[in-house]
Amino acid sequence: MTISPETTTPENLPTTLGALRASGHVHRTVKQEISANLLELMRAGKTRFPGVVGFDDSVLPDLERALLAGHDVVLLGERGQGKTRLIRTIVGLLDEWTPVIEGAELNEHPYDPVTPASIRRAAELGDDLPVAWVHRESRYAEKLATPDTSVGDLIGDVDPMKVAAGRTLGDPETIHFGLVPRMHRGIMAVNELPDLAERIQVALLNVLEERDVQVRGYVLRLDLDVLLLASANPEDYTNRGRIITPLKDRFGAEIRTHYPADLELEMTLVRQEAELVATLPEHLVEVLARFTRAVRESNAVDQRSGVSARFSIAAAETVAASALRRATLNGEEGTPVARVGDTEAITGTLRGKVEFEADGEGREVELLDHLLRRSVAETWRGRLAGIDLTGIVAAVAEGEGVSTGEAVASNDLLAQLGTVPGLSSVLERLGFDEVPSPADAASAIEFTLEGLHLTRRLAKDTLDDGRTVYGGDGE
Repeated sequence: MTISPETTTPENLPTTLGALRASGHVHRTVKQEISANLLELMRAGKTRFPGVVGFDDSVLPDLERALLAGHDVVLLGERGQGKTRLIRTIVGLLDEWTPVIEGAELNEHPYDPVTPASIRRAAELGDDLPVAWVHRESRYAEKLATPDTSVGDLIGDVDPMKVAAGRTLGDPETIHFGLVPRMHRGIMAVNELPDLAERIQVALLNVLEERDVQVRGYVLRLDLDVLLLASANPEDYTNRGRIITPLKDRFGAEIRTHYPADLELEMTLVRQEAELVATLPEHLVEVLARFTRAVRESNAVDQRSGVSARFSIAAAETVAASALRRATLNGEEGTPVARVGDTEAITGTLRGKVEFEADGEGREVELLDHLLRRSVAETWRGRLAGIDLTGIVAAVAEGEGVSTGEAVASNDLLAQLGTVPGLSSVLERLGFDEVPSPADAASAIEFTLEGLHLTRRLAKDTLDDGRTVYGGDGE
């Protein structure tokens, strides 16, 4: 995490230990600080974990109980369930600014120095000990656990520069601290914890449980104040690696995460996270949400791996990009609006995000295409069921068909149909404005035609020039 350039230290904060004492400041541990701030937000009815979707009635109550109990936490769940996002929101429960000893290597509280150098300075300077203020975002560190992570990365190592400056190898102040000690009075997050080599996990346990740092024969006792958070895939316990038993015992809470429980939450996640370069109508957001859930539930997909929420987000961004490309190539002005035909691009580009079972290998695109068509049909039935579409069917069947696709501009698509009965009801059901733009109307019409094809009321042909023609009898 980085501090925004606009974030500046407030004025009139105490700058010496004496002034800090006079201000009435009270020193709290990290876990006490988080608990107090969490309770304050709960009493005020404010959001505690902004941007987290789908966990309100399951994961978040468990997490709140763990934080109020002062527990270190490991989050278990398949990939793309928002574990890291959830961990990062906990930073917002820290005090925005906290005092530290100015110039100290760790974020030591002026009332409670822990390193030999700071203890010595505090004794020498007394109330004149200089105080600085640190923003909460600087009190959070995140480490992706990889097999090459070393003890030095997490705990520390001998600093050759300090030795070269004249310190002896026996001097404990030659230690360069790793991420965990540097997060003294902060939050340390380890993603994919089972991927850490077991000997590295042992070193981590030693810091958190025994409260000392052991580096190349040094034993430096530090009263570290750290909240440890970790994420892991449940399969990691038996496959790629495991969390050693003493370290698992160190965590006070083990909380299971999950994918969004219902369709609306899946859609909310897409709306919130996707960065779109074109308008993605609600009916297409629903198609992509249904598609993601269908892939997740498919027997051809490895359920142990899961299907990340990033799948639906990337799908939405790809569909929007396809709409922008189509509109640009056709010289359309105004904001591009995605059509159902733009979704055809996603099955080829996103198949790498899905792990298939052995019987699905070699048929990945075919399987995804089938699930996508099914998702379009289900969305169509849910949104347009009960509308009289005989006027649209007749208009298409009586003419030479309606051409759409990447090479057909919105105005050209509309001109082929003209005014047909039932179109206003379709636009209303799909949530378009009373006076939709040509791109909006084209999106609604193409979705209607595709649904009529999938329900066997219209035929559909894909031509070599990339156009799609709807017409005739779908039987």
